[in-house]
Amino acid sequence: MRGLRRPLGIAATAAVVLLAASACASGSPGGTPAPASLGAVTPIPPEGEVAATGTVLDTGGAAQLCLGAVAESYPPQCTGIPLEGWTWDGVDGAESSGEVTWGAYAVRGAYDGETFTSTQPPILLALYDPIRPEDPTGGRPGAGDEATLTAIQDELPDKLGDAYLASSAQDGWIWVDVVWDDGSWQEAADAEYGADTVIIRSAITETGG
Repeated sequence: MRGLRRPLGIAATAAVVLLAASACASGSPGGTPAPASLGAVTPIPPEGEVAATGTVLDTGGAAQLCLGAVAESYPPQCTGIPLEGWTWDGVDGAESSGEVTWGAYAVRGAYDGETFTSTQPPILLALYDPIRPEDPTGGRPGAGDEATLTAIQDELPDKLGDAYLASSAQDGWIWVDVVWDDGSWQEAADAEYGADTVIIRSAITETGG
């Protein structure tokens, strides 16, 4: 009786498929994971004291810190992050209309990724004189052309979600303002769009305290 012959062609094909799947899973022949896309990254909240500047908008005792655009209505309107530990006692520069009280301040405290907790007396923004940050571009123009920058800019709100504040194109770069970045989004943006196209700016910054 003849023995059954193994279908070598099918077995070889299966082996190739398994090897290919393994290579894809590892990201590279050396096993280095492929960089995460910008939309798949979640920055780790800061551990120490942080600072931010923006509009504090208090509606009926529920305060929020607005780091992005504020509608020029009366009273103003904005969408911010919850602000805990806030009190208007002894704070200058506030205006009120009905149940809404607001003002522009520099605040310091803690941020857990969702809520900012004020732990220091705020500074009226008109009197605040922060240290000017270094230019992350080093004065070099970016590599993006108008069509590329427009396409990237259109993608950003969906990819960054509620953390997205604003963006603008200038000198070949897209400048992107977000609520908080620990460097993870900048790294992902460099991997996805190139290291000379996108600058991520964090509205909340660490004070080193």
